[in-house]
Amino acid sequence: MVMAEDARAPARRSLLGVCVDPLSMTQAVRGCTDAVERGRYLSVGMLNAAKVVAMHKDEPLRQAVGRCGMILADGQSVVWASRLLGAPLPERVAGIDLFTALLGAASGRRYRVYFLGARPDVLHRMLAAVRRGYPDLIVAGARDGYFGAQAEPDVVAGIRRARPDLLFMGMSTPRKELFGARWGEQTGAAVVHGVGGSFDILGGLTRRAPLWWQRHGLEWLYRAAQEPGRLGRRYLTTNTAFLALVAREAAARKLSDGRPAARRDGVPADASAPGAAERGSR
Repeated sequence: MVMAEDARAPARRSLLGVCVDPLSMTQAVRGCTDAVERGRYLSVGMLNAAKVVAMHKDEPLRQAVGRCGMILADGQSVVWASRLLGAPLPERVAGIDLFTALLGAASGRRYRVYFLGARPDVLHRMLAAVRRGYPDLIVAGARDGYFGAQAEPDVVAGIRRARPDLLFMGMSTPRKELFGARWGEQTGAAVVHGVGGSFDILGGLTRRAPLWWQRHGLEWLYRAAQEPGRLGRRYLTTNTAFLALVAREAAARKLSDGRPAARRDGVPADASAPGAAERGSR
């Protein structure tokens, strides 16, 4: 199911060469719970600056994200870019915030949840935290992310036997997107959501940026400060590339807006209109 096909959902926007659904957090949660209630498959894709840049270089990743039924602005930079480019998104819908909102919804609605990904010790700590925070949550099953491509059919079969309504994948990009594109529907889960490093945060391995940093689009800087050796240069490179993409599209849109709407035989459509020559000579 693609959200844009739902009569209640706003049309998808094209932004920086990718598509995104202009949804609020409330709308995103409702779309996911509706999918469970109706028994319809829905995959959730998330966009931030780094992933947009990666999608321009990685065609399988671009296709995997593009096929998702719901594509959301995970990064504040994507929301800012949408406003600058005249296709404003209502708000940022961070993957971890959607993740925890769905845990709350699942707990209240008695949905079955499966967790896939992370190291075994991190997964164990995350599950303990989830059970403390959501004591009524039905955990259908969990498996760490340390398996190879040959084991994927067995992993998927195990998930299917657990009969989850929601599948959360705590894997990095592009692994979670490619796994979801290939196997998501076969898991039997109604909603498949790749949550990246959210297992690490819930498990206490890493800290999430305070709210002020999040609201000002500086969550990446907070993370880089925690792991400067691993993330510092990566964020600098991807953020620079993202700004270049935004500048290029802004220039292209400005050029497009300045062109005549239609041409005939190489002549602007309004060239023969009364007064056209006079307007052109003024």
